[in-house]
Amino acid sequence: MANLIVICGPQAVGKMTVAESLRDKLKYNFMMNHDSIEISDRIFGFGTPAQKEFNAYFRKTAFELAVKHNVDLLFTYVCAFEMPQEKEYLDSLAKMFEEAGGSFYFVELSADLEKRLERNTTPHRMERKASKRDVEWSRANLLRDTDLHKLNSDPQEVWFEHHLKIDNTNLEPDEVADLVINHFGLVANEKKEKEYRFGV
Repeated sequence: MANLIVICGPQAVGKMTVAESLRDKLKYNFMMNHDSIEISDRIFGFGTPAQKEFNAYFRKTAFELAVKHNVDLLFTYVCAFEMPQEKEYLDSLAKMFEEAGGSFYFVELSADLEKRLERNTTPHRMERKASKRDVEWSRANLLRDTDLHKLNSDPQEVWFEHHLKIDNTNLEPDEVADLVINHFGLVANEKKEKEYRFGV
């Protein structure tokens, strides 16, 4: 049985660093949304039809293999909550893991725009996400998506049985990870480090 924890929220809210903390505390494997984006960009170019298809294929295959081989997984995701297809996609992930006997957890992060713009230029973000090194483009993209999309759910809006909302404007990643672990009663795996963070 494999569990899936989706860490969701707008750009530069802190999804990656929270997921990295959860990875190390729980010994879960971690697929960042940018893992598939960056590799498909390098192979097929930015925003091309082949890039979009490969990006989707990469993620779908990773989820299927996690279920097949009982690998607990963390995944970061930016959701446009106003788009029905986003709920459909996340529902499909929940169904995939739950039908195989695992659990699906949805952690939604939010932070002030000023804090997100600050986090958008951190060295760790630049290191892990090549596409964000063009800071001018990245800032414009962040502001545009903030204007165009609903990147957090409404206060009383709950999409899943296990849906936790955290304002992490003033919280460190380890603090957020501990909130997630305690809220859902998660237990760490027994794994060797190379099994869940090889090469990191």
